[in-house]
Amino acid sequence: MHWVKGESKRAGGEDCRCSLFRMRPRAAASAAALFALSLGCSGAELPRTPARALRRDVPGRSAGETLLPNGWRIAPVGRHIQIGDLPLAMAESPDGLSLLVTTNGYAKPALTLVDLSRRYVRSRTWLDNAWLGLAWSPAGDRVYSSAGKENAVRELRVQKRRLAPGALYPLPVGGALPPPVFADAPVHEQTSFVGGLALDPAGKRLYAVNVLGERLSAVDLESGKVAGSVALPAEAYTCLVSTDGRILFVSLWGGSKVLMFDPATLAPAGEIATGEHPNAMVISKDGATLFVACANTNSIWAADIATKSAREQISVALEPKTPPGSTPNALGLSPDGRTLLVSNADNNSVAVVDVGTPGQSRVRGWIPTGWYPTGAQFSRDGKTIFILSGKGLVPVANPRGPQPAIPAAPGQTTRDALEGTLSFVPVPDAATLARWTAKVRALTPYRDANLLAPPGAPKGSPVPARVGAASPIRHVFYVIRENRTYDQILGDMPEGNGDPDLCLFGEDVTPNAHALARDFVLLDNFYVNAEVSYDGHAFTTGAYATDVVEKIWPMNYAGRGGGYLSEGGGANRNPYGNVAAPAAGYVWDACNRAGISVRSYGEFVHDPKPAVARSNPPVAGSFRASGGPFIASVPGLEGRVAPDYPPFDLSIPDNHRVDLWLEEFRRFEKDGNLPRLSIVRLGGDHTNYALAGSPTPRAMIAENDLALGRLVEAISSSVYWKDSAIFVLEDDAQNGPDHVDCHRSVAFAISPWTRRAAVDSTMYTTCGVLRTIELILGLPPLSQCAAAARPLYGAFSALPVTTPWTHRPPRTSIDEQNGKDAPGGAESGAVNLTQADQAPDVAFKEILWKIMRGRDAKMPPPVHAGWVRPASAVP
Repeated sequence: MHWVKGESKRAGGEDCRCSLFRMRPRAAASAAALFALSLGCSGAELPRTPARALRRDVPGRSAGETLLPNGWRIAPVGRHIQIGDLPLAMAESPDGLSLLVTTNGYAKPALTLVDLSRRYVRSRTWLDNAWLGLAWSPAGDRVYSSAGKENAVRELRVQKRRLAPGALYPLPVGGALPPPVFADAPVHEQTSFVGGLALDPAGKRLYAVNVLGERLSAVDLESGKVAGSVALPAEAYTCLVSTDGRILFVSLWGGSKVLMFDPATLAPAGEIATGEHPNAMVISKDGATLFVACANTNSIWAADIATKSAREQISVALEPKTPPGSTPNALGLSPDGRTLLVSNADNNSVAVVDVGTPGQSRVRGWIPTGWYPTGAQFSRDGKTIFILSGKGLVPVANPRGPQPAIPAAPGQTTRDALEGTLSFVPVPDAATLARWTAKVRALTPYRDANLLAPPGAPKGSPVPARVGAASPIRHVFYVIRENRTYDQILGDMPEGNGDPDLCLFGEDVTPNAHALARDFVLLDNFYVNAEVSYDGHAFTTGAYATDVVEKIWPMNYAGRGGGYLSEGGGANRNPYGNVAAPAAGYVWDACNRAGISVRSYGEFVHDPKPAVARSNPPVAGSFRASGGPFIASVPGLEGRVAPDYPPFDLSIPDNHRVDLWLEEFRRFEKDGNLPRLSIVRLGGDHTNYALAGSPTPRAMIAENDLALGRLVEAISSSVYWKDSAIFVLEDDAQNGPDHVDCHRSVAFAISPWTRRAAVDSTMYTTCGVLRTIELILGLPPLSQCAAAARPLYGAFSALPVTTPWTHRPPRTSIDEQNGKDAPGGAESGAVNLTQADQAPDVAFKEILWKIMRGRDAKMPPPVHAGWVRPASAVP
């Protein structure tokens, strides 16, 4: 069977290119009978009868471009070599012969030496711990690397352009870390680690910051002893010594400022206010200006060092009205000091800025890069630009992926399959930079013109075509679940692009999910923006994962330090939350600004009481049925959470959660005070795997399915149904099997205004769901990601159908429990399941497979493309 391509014409004669994924025969036969012209092209009226939407986008590589699962495209220039998982920093040797790169993703960290004359990897040194910090000695005979959670700096000797072990310099941790906001969080959830490093010009003293430990330390390299250590007022990112050696700068990641110290004594010497999330720094050639990248803005702050004040902000966004989300996170200055490079991580580009005239900087253009650039600098001779792309350039196959009883090789799982790259780009002349800038603009889906009015809104859509326009939908219910791919749940639906061979929890386990998809609209081309729950809850509620989230989650999930800060925790650094909070906050913050009522049921909520001992595995019926009161984990939800509705806790059945939600909902039915936005967390589909005494995965997912069905039925039979919409998604897909990609997931749009008995195969994303909610509620987009995302226009109809929906009873037991001899029982009991995603995803997906398919069943390797593969590559 071959991949089929087709074309259709929309009104006005404009091309609308559509493609159909190759389906398995069973799916294709049924789908063929349902195929009709897509409504999804701009300007088309919403159909009044159900129709299947043709795919408007083919994710993957085409014509030299790659479509990412977030809807953005990349087409990097230059010559590229694979460098490892999430490269965060690079440093050229003093002799200009080598480039040292540190990789700090989920896979084991490494220091990679690249031969610059032949442009290949000369050697790679694996480390147990490392994160960001990297420096060469002036003589080039030593390199220094952060040792991460070891709270130390590691020295390596350079011998014949290879690295050999050297000294280890332990650093003081400082005072006690701020406690996690979650009472039940394990200790390792908040672990200090060493970040950025700097050497003085003479190479005799080394400086290092402890990120979550909020501390700056100095090491005398001649004696090998700590020469001084001082506490910092917030989380730090890195440090930098001035060219004359008289000032030490520290960027406060969580403090919106750069602190200044005397390098000899570490005595305070002043501070410079900046934008949020100051990270990378570089000093002008004359030593007068400090450039600071501020990731939670779209700008670089240029500060006059003498006056300790910012002289200008240099916007590196593509357009003037662009919301936060470009994420500048690395800087590089040309040898002549006139050109500054800025890595725009979430724009997949490097900005080229003329800084030759102080106070009058000008962006000359942009260079297209790979996915999520984390570094950009000039070679010492000024002829080449080195660019690090944290998430790589091309899909990575996983021929040594997870198989029963065989551990996956490094680089073969979702968390470590994003193979970062180093690109060599010749310094462009004006004409070349102009062409590259035009390419970056063409690749980027964001436009100022679409900020308040996204393209493609059909006439008569209940989802407004413009922010602030009227909608017949007044109330939104946003249901957040945990960790399933499309094929795991809906792969057995012949109406969609599913693979029944990968379906673990089909219609016999999830009758409500199937009925909702069949009765309303089946979304079979939906992708989560996230990799794991750390960035999953950030994207799901804020339409953005900050540089803090993106750079800490891989280390945290690998057990190498950091903290789970994505859902609150630690100190609140701004009106929206802790250091991980987005610049514009979360969806509830947008509601608060607009005077729109909102209520959270379990999302960004915690128990303020001391941790209560409970069994692991949690036993059915052992949950605290009368728990609470629970409180908000972030300022924007204070007074806006259901006090009896618990946060993530797999010992609490989702139907008990729905009972609690129903108590408030019935009250709102009587008094008419239903909040405009209700966020409901139903995370039982995460499962407890094979924990003895716990409900089986089949039972937990069936129980979660029943809870979802009951929630929809209650809303559809209420007075609010006529003006309501329910959006359901998974925060992330967590490495589950799916024949298209491990980012493809389950999502539902349920409303009287939803198309009925339809299949919408438009490519949608997590941020697209939030964009839809924002439009309905009259909110501007929270971030660039939301502003650029496609709203779910194709899922809605111009005419409502207000018939109530009835939930389906379970077809399998929701009380079934794991026995002591269940496959994977011992492994399940050895991990902490009181927190989301603490279980190793590869091994535990295999446990699910064996539980559902039999002890000897072999799980096929999941598709770990890093982004979505072209349809022709789907097995």
